[in-house]
Amino acid sequence: MLRDRALTVRELSRADISAVRRVMTTSEYVYCRFGPEELPRLLERKPGVAVFAGDSLQAFLMTNILSPPSAWLGGFGVIWSEGNRFVRYFDLLLPRYIAAVRRTGASALYYTGGDLPSDWLKDTLLERSFRLLTTLRSYDKLDFQIPTEGNQEVLVRPFAPADLPELLQVEAACFAQYWRYDAASFLEIAETYPYFVVAVKDGRVIGYQFNTVDGGMGFLVRIAVRPDLNSRGIG
Repeated sequence: MLRDRALTVRELSRADISAVRRVMTTSEYVYCRFGPEELPRLLERKPGVAVFAGDSLQAFLMTNILSPPSAWLGGFGVIWSEGNRFVRYFDLLLPRYIAAVRRTGASALYYTGGDLPSDWLKDTLLERSFRLLTTLRSYDKLDFQIPTEGNQEVLVRPFAPADLPELLQVEAACFAQYWRYDAASFLEIAETYPYFVVAVKDGRVIGYQFNTVDGGMGFLVRIAVRPDLNSRGIG
């Protein structure tokens, strides 16, 4: 274990669910790409580390997406009273976290923030050898008008595990490696997201989509169609 005065850094487990959830829901110094309801699954399956003062959790660093060789830093939180020292806690956690991620076979670590001007972790990450790869845009649809019925020759049906080989081919054709999900990730998505469908044409999976709902709002999390079939009303 690493020690800094009375602080101890160790890996997280399911036994820490309540402590992590408490920081997530009571501190203003929290970045999370997951909700409290996802904690049991993440703490069981993904690398995460925390700083403790005695038995009291002070800060955590967690993974939300793991698809070796890529891992995504999905959560960082510090208790409210220590928030102005969040950089100190991040520096305590990062070496142990990187070691845990490497043991899974991942060799690259990624992060997605919010708007650049309001991203409170951005400067800390840039000072620690992270670099900006790309910027993302989000779009809102405020009505339920359906502009087109789409390509009626395509069957849209729920995902099944037997779809994985062709789904991974779609993934490889559509995304750079660091954006891709692996087979384990797709099975996890099928367990946790309320709507996960594939597009099938001539007996082959040619695309997919999965959605979620949060606070009464629907989110199109990911949609992909084989690039050679673009502009045919499939997406």
